[in-house]
Amino acid sequence: MQLYYAPRTISVAVAIALEEAGLDYEAIRLDFADGEQTKPAYKQINPKGRVPALAVDGGILTETGALLDYIATIAPQAGLVPENPVMAARMREVMYYLASTMHVNHAHKMRAHRWADKKSSWKDMKDKVAQTMTASCKYISSNGLRGPFVLGEAFSLADAYLYVVCSWLEGDGVDVSAFHKILAFREAMEARPSVQAVHAAGML
Repeated sequence: MQLYYAPRTISVAVAIALEEAGLDYEAIRLDFADGEQTKPAYKQINPKGRVPALAVDGGILTETGALLDYIATIAPQAGLVPENPVMAARMREVMYYLASTMHVNHAHKMRAHRWADKKSSWKDMKDKVAQTMTASCKYISSNGLRGPFVLGEAFSLADAYLYVVCSWLEGDGVDVSAFHKILAFREAMEARPSVQAVHAAGML
C-alpha cells in the first residue's frame, strides 16, 4: 500500500491506524507549500486534490473515515473497531463529528477561500477559529471521551482521528490547559508505539 499524506494534516490519522494494524505501507509525502496536491500528477491520483489517498490492490481510496474503516476491515486482528454494534456506532459518531464539524472549524483558518471569495470574509472566518475549536473541545471533553480513549479503556479508529485533530489546538488559539481530559488523551496516545512512529517519521 502507498499512503499519500502531508505532514500535520488529517492524513496522518491513516498512518497511525496502519501502524496500529501492523500493515506494511509506503508513505509518500506531498509538499503542500509547493501546492503539489493541486498539480496534475497528484490530481490523477486524487481528483479532489486533498490527502489522504491510499493506493491498494483495488485502486485508489480517499476520505479519512473510509480509509480507517478499510484498514480495520483488512486487519481484524488489530481490533480497531469494537464488536459491540453500539460501541462501534459511538466510535463513528465521534469520527463523523470530527469530519463534519471540528475539522471544518479548523479549516476556516487557512482554507476560508473554500467558502467565500472576499478576503474581508476570510479574516472574519479566521478570527472565529479559536472560538469554534474551543466549543468543539468542550463537546469532545463532555461527550466524546469516555476514558483515556474515545471508548474508554480500549483504543479504536476514532482515537487516531481525534489525536491528529487535537494536535492542531494550540495553533488554532485554544487554551488546551482548560481541557484536562484532552491533555490526558494526548498523553495516552503519545505513549503508543504507533504515534511514536509517526512522530519519528516527521509526520507530526
